[in-house]
Amino acid sequence: MLYMILGHDRSDSLALRRATRPEHVAYLQQLIDQGRLVMAGPRPRIDASDPGDAGFAGSLIVAEFDDLASAKAWAAADPYQRAGVFDSVVVEPFIKALP
Repeated sequence: MLYMILGHDRSDSLALRRATRPEHVAYLQQLIDQGRLVMAGPRPRIDASDPGDAGFAGSLIVAEFDDLASAKAWAAADPYQRAGVFDSVVVEPFIKALP
């Protein structure tokens, strides 16, 4: 089943996010290699594809996991979560209806 992982960045986490990004992307690459990643990306704090120093409000990941517990465990091990980039993380089941 698909699950949505919605990470909310701490307000002062931009430098930490930038420093941790390579490890976070490598962690996501495992889902890509397994064919389980539907989509992933950052949520800019402003209406711009490159928010610059305004930074990011968080990240959204939609991926396939065996169950909610597995999705939560994966999210807890995300380098952004372990490094303290995220203030909070929401993990919920997700049903792709369109397209």
